[in-house]
Amino acid sequence: MDNQKIDLLINQLTLKEKAGLVSGTDYWFTEPIKRLGIESIMMTDGPTGLRKQADSADALGLNNSVKAISFPSSALTASSFDRSLLQKIGTQLGIAAKANHVQVLLGPGINIKRSPLGGRNFEYFSEDPLIAGELGKAYVTGVQSQGVGVSVKHFAANNRENQRFTVSSNIDERTLREIYLAAFENIVKNAQPATIMCSYNAINHHLNSQSQQLLTDVLRNEWGFQGLVMSDWGAVADHVKALQAGLDLEMPGKGEASTDEIVEAVNDGTLSEAQLDIAVRRILHLILSFQVQSDNQKVHYDLAEQHHFARQAAEESMVLLKNQDQILPLQQSDSVAIVGALAEHPRYQGGGSSHVNAFKITTPLEIARADDSNVPYAPGYTLKGANVDESLAADAVNLAKRADKVIFFAGVPEQDESEGFDKQGLELPENQNALIKQIASVNSNVVVVLQNGSAVTMPWISQVKAVLETYLAGEAVGEATWNVLKGVVNPSGKLAETFPLRLEDTPTYGTFDASLEEENYREGIFVGYRYYDAKKQPVLFPFGYGLSYTTFDYHDLIVNEIDGHKVEVKFKVTNSGKRAGKEIAQIYVANHVSRIEKPAKELREFKKVVLEPGETEQVAVTLPRRAFSWYNPDTNAWQVDNGSYDIEIGQSSAEIRLQQAIQLTWTKFKGIQVTENTYFADIIVQPKLSSALQASGLDKLLAKLQESPENAQLLENMPLRSAVMLGANNEQIAKFIRLANQ
Repeated sequence: MDNQKIDLLINQLTLKEKAGLVSGTDYWFTEPIKRLGIESIMMTDGPTGLRKQADSADALGLNNSVKAISFPSSALTASSFDRSLLQKIGTQLGIAAKANHVQVLLGPGINIKRSPLGGRNFEYFSEDPLIAGELGKAYVTGVQSQGVGVSVKHFAANNRENQRFTVSSNIDERTLREIYLAAFENIVKNAQPATIMCSYNAINHHLNSQSQQLLTDVLRNEWGFQGLVMSDWGAVADHVKALQAGLDLEMPGKGEASTDEIVEAVNDGTLSEAQLDIAVRRILHLILSFQVQSDNQKVHYDLAEQHHFARQAAEESMVLLKNQDQILPLQQSDSVAIVGALAEHPRYQGGGSSHVNAFKITTPLEIARADDSNVPYAPGYTLKGANVDESLAADAVNLAKRADKVIFFAGVPEQDESEGFDKQGLELPENQNALIKQIASVNSNVVVVLQNGSAVTMPWISQVKAVLETYLAGEAVGEATWNVLKGVVNPSGKLAETFPLRLEDTPTYGTFDASLEEENYREGIFVGYRYYDAKKQPVLFPFGYGLSYTTFDYHDLIVNEIDGHKVEVKFKVTNSGKRAGKEIAQIYVANHVSRIEKPAKELREFKKVVLEPGETEQVAVTLPRRAFSWYNPDTNAWQVDNGSYDIEIGQSSAEIRLQQAIQLTWTKFKGIQVTENTYFADIIVQPKLSSALQASGLDKLLAKLQESPENAQLLENMPLRSAVMLGANNEQIAKFIRLANQ
């Protein structure tokens, strides 16, 4: 971008015009300055489909949005573990935005799924920051390849919906860095997003929109972010303080009130015009970088083609959770009955900013009947409320008695799961749970197909033979679901979140939404599988879990250190079954050396491979230094400790197939700062301190005590100052400390 042009424009702007630029002119547009040829640019919701308002509508105007493709939710596409797929989704969204003269797409949402009760979990990728960061990076790359900007959201630690405008997310620094900022850091450093959206909440009682540490110190000075920071809609409480902290654009603006408060602040010296100019410069850069180009009319934008791709994206992501006796895929000879109102009226998208005016919705029932017009169907339950309708249930049970197999469509109704509020529980509506059990009592071949935004409990899991998780699969839900059930597509998705057995088992139970004002992250870094591993807590389905219609073997693991700061991991995966399939190999690292709280293992890489029956592929990945690091808040730096690590290769977090240890010595040893509180265990293992021990006379005391194994163990767990109890004197201790630290 021509900085001279921006300088020229800034010099020509009046103070009032500058104040107008840093405040959105309405819900979706920046302020135009027509006398200088500065056009407004449009932004619109779009994490899973374009939600451009067809006319002048407010932020909640759903029915007035243009027709667009409803792509699968991020909860589903994350289960693909497929970077290339997410980049293609981003590309398609960028094409749609460009064709509709939208310059900034508000997405992706990459917040961590801290609790399965989070009302917006369907819009987010994962409980793991690597998945969220890698897939978010691919999405951003795809959108911006079309000359359309993105707004990565919601920065940061916005992990609940209730009281989201005012609640304080109270988090220790290590947890914030390792879990809640890591995905944003990855995307900022590797995809250069046009904008970042600042979230509503506070972190440790400091409102994010007014946090210089978050918006300037970390985001810009540390990570090198060059784009624009905008607010979530209505997140600005004090516009002047927000500008001083590093926020550039308030969305939406408050009209004259927004302009007047900025002009007044500059005039009375509360806000310097130089600080205002910084924000204005970034807004002008965004406007000039993404303004509508003359070639927009030439964009190839075919809704039918995008619908076809949306179907493929859903098929690539669906997760087969259970398949007892290989009841799936369905055979042509099977007598199949379909039960469940969601087969006819599917839940295919999220509520709020994810809600799209879909181009062409296909239902599972219509696709099944296109395949076989005689497929019988019974709704079984109503989607309005959870009460059992005895008549509907009886019809469904009678139908199930006459079929070889029953495909039962179950899920969470939209009124129970949306942006703006959190869920109350993990259960499906009682009318569905009760009917599944009834159906299973009269037919032993029940397949449950789930439509839901996040994890649910399954009290009937032992009574059904198969479960297919489709999440919110987008407008092509009918075709995609039926293609997986019939075996036209071999399922390859794996869960990007843990499904717990009970709400009471989750890491945030008892603390999530407990307070109207405080959200205390007491579980720290132990989120998702990190918690369940540490507590050895059984789960319904673990992170990374998913079945296929074929099988895979893992073998020949090789681990080597390269370049003194990387680890190369190679292993082979063989399709040992009879069908072509795709496998998601997961690479975890277990830290056995650092003397800190740490998970049993953490996902550090993943790779999706495509294999024909009998085919073998060698997977090779390189793990960087960061994969072995933890964030040390005392030094404000990422730290690698010398010692033993395990490389673990898994089909899920609970199914480790290969494992190998590696010793790393990447950190130059500088010795330790010895104090009276330094433990003998840390002194004994450091040869450089032997001369100080001899000079102070403490070596003789240690030698005598170490003659007995019991005494030696006791000694190691004592600090230096306690040596007086063992016969040393204060002068010896002081001399040793002085010599040890020279």
